[in-house]
Amino acid sequence: MQCPRCKSERIQRDYDDAVFFIRMFGLHKLLCNNCGLVFKGFDPLQAHQRAPSEKAKQQRNRRRGPRYNAHLPAGISLIDPGAQPGKVAYSEPSRGHCETLSKVGMSLSLVGTRFSEAALSRKRLLFVRLDLPEGPVEAVVTIVTSERTGEEGKKKWLLGANIHQMSDDDRERLKSYLEKRAKGEPVIISE
Repeated sequence: MQCPRCKSERIQRDYDDAVFFIRMFGLHKLLCNNCGLVFKGFDPLQAHQRAPSEKAKQQRNRRRGPRYNAHLPAGISLIDPGAQPGKVAYSEPSRGHCETLSKVGMSLSLVGTRFSEAALSRKRLLFVRLDLPEGPVEAVVTIVTSERTGEEGKKKWLLGANIHQMSDDDRERLKSYLEKRAKGEPVIISE
């Protein structure tokens, strides 16, 4: 048996059965696995069975770099998007912490921040200064996720950010810090 539209032989019974008295005469609703057409066909021996397509789930870790727990003090400033071309304007820095760190991103927490919810929206640029044991690292990051958590009076922002821009010296300092962390602490695996 072939599909009337695409002539494919990849046919199975449809998930919606035909009316009972039509099935008694060997007519069934059939489904083409190639083009998705549902049609009626004569199948008295019920050679075509239902066979849902099952794809194996990918269980691999798609991260570009391992993440490490960190509790590093951070100064976080908003970058003003309305500044003059060629000029950059920063807000007053807010104190926060870097909770998770990798070579491509970080998660930041801000308690009692002076930034509004609209200011911490996705795709917003921030200027972050982390105080590593080897020295400070400065980076421009893009907010990927933002979430307000905690109970009333003790709410804080949790921000997930990708590193957008960083100087070569700071990138080397971050790389050496992460290499030291890799030797001393297991990698965080979270999905």
